[in-house]
Amino acid sequence: MIEISSKIKYSLLALLQLVKCYEQEEFLQIEQIASSQQIPDRYLGQLLMQLRRCGIVRSQRGVKGGYQLGKAPDQITMLEILTCLEGSGIQEHRDQRESPTMENMMIQEVWQEAAKAAMAVFGGYTLKDLYEKQQERKRLNPMYYI
Repeated sequence: MIEISSKIKYSLLALLQLVKCYEQEEFLQIEQIASSQQIPDRYLGQLLMQLRRCGIVRSQRGVKGGYQLGKAPDQITMLEILTCLEGSGIQEHRDQRESPTMENMMIQEVWQEAAKAAMAVFGGYTLKDLYEKQQERKRLNPMYYI
């Protein structure tokens, strides 16, 4: 089973928060994002800097500064985010001690096929898609507080 790293999870949560403010062209400060998504602000600052270098977010200094999406939510794929944070997703890795047997090559081929399929799925989802899923779930599962 593939586990999602905290780096990816926190980045996606922060980006979903920025999607909410995209239409208003509003900048959000790290503290605002961190408190609403329960993300450690120092860690979030590092993640946002990395996302900024890839053009996924942009920043502005000053009192009204902060972060906002660098482009429209429907133009940012999960694959782009994963590649920005983790590097290229599909890597050919072969242990030098591994003998090039038919079985080892077969396993490597299946692993690569699975990785390509995962990359295709990630490439098919945008931030807009995730945001719409989030909104639909909120609509279907309203929280009631007593």
